[in-house]
Amino acid sequence: MRNRAGIILIHEGKLALMERHKQGRHYFAFPGGGVDEGETDEQAAVREAEEELGIRVEIVHRTAEVRRSGRRNQIYFLVRWVDGEFGTGTGEEYDEPDEFNGTYNPVWMPLEEILKNNVVPHQLAELVVKSHREGWKKDTEIILET
Repeated sequence: MRNRAGIILIHEGKLALMERHKQGRHYFAFPGGGVDEGETDEQAAVREAEEELGIRVEIVHRTAEVRRSGRRNQIYFLVRWVDGEFGTGTGEEYDEPDEFNGTYNPVWMPLEEILKNNVVPHQLAELVVKSHREGWKKDTEIILET
């Protein structure tokens, strides 16, 4: 089972997220997606940022790994915005919204609102708020989800 690579992008006090409406659920997810064969987690995170958000980013450091029993691991990188226009992504998720896959909408969410909204994974959202306030650790935080 391949990993999922995602990004944590904070710009001007706001966090980049994907607003999702999927199968009757409304939530916000960190941008990212599956790691393709032959690419590293870092390469996948950079590619996904471009596909989903329309921007180029550079990796600052590997921040968190979300481990779920029976499901693929999710690797998250703190990134810096290099260039591009936010919201101009052209990834396959934008092709034809359907009932199963739902909708994707890139949004900026003020940091103070993250824990008031349905941001998933929730433990990663908590880590982002804490780390932004107290400073980012250089070690990868391991988050276990059941």
